[in-house]
Amino acid sequence: MKVKKLTFLFLFFVALTSCNSQTVDNKSAEPQKKYYVLIETSMGNMTVELYNETPNHRDNFLKLVNEGFYDGLLFHRVISNFMIQGGDPNSRDAKPGQMLGNGNLGYTIPAEFRSNLFHRKGALAAARQGDNVNPTKASSACQFYIVQGNVWPLDRLQMMSAQMGKTLSKEQIEVYTTVGGTPHLDGDYTVFGQVVDGLDVIDKIAAVRTAPGDRPIDDVTMKMTVIEK
Repeated sequence: MKVKKLTFLFLFFVALTSCNSQTVDNKSAEPQKKYYVLIETSMGNMTVELYNETPNHRDNFLKLVNEGFYDGLLFHRVISNFMIQGGDPNSRDAKPGQMLGNGNLGYTIPAEFRSNLFHRKGALAAARQGDNVNPTKASSACQFYIVQGNVWPLDRLQMMSAQMGKTLSKEQIEVYTTVGGTPHLDGDYTVFGQVVDGLDVIDKIAAVRTAPGDRPIDDVTMKMTVIEK
């Protein structure tokens, strides 16, 4: 009995020590680094935070920004109360009236849907081809959009979610009925960032006059820089 009791006490001590050690390690662990990108436009500047929950989209976007890929491109598709879209490589030095939106880099990014990352106002999301040719909903490697959207009355929001067979979380309902967004895009396009400064610039760009095809009559250009924090 004494041997068994001593053995039990020893095991209890080892387990306790292990738990304490693990707690110390967790406290000493550094939080995951955050990544930000400054988007300078001809109508003002926006700062976006890239989500670590979507690492493939984050890393691809950072790579393109660091390479200067987006510098000089246009917001080539603008729809008021919906979104502003850019990143088409064909938009660089595009002629007036030139149709845009089909440019790509020859590869796609697998979808990274996260239920907690949704289309609130200011959401940065990846554009993509339609389901008929893209059933996996893979993202364009370069084209993106930033949500403007609308503020939704609760009854309309509930009706829309029921019609689409989507269940909205409490957070989604709160955001869409106060801040606004485009809830019908949730779960179909990858959200990989959020505008944290310059939401008013989205409104300014979304309000510009557009030609057929939703291209702004006066070009809205962009330049991007990774912000070190």
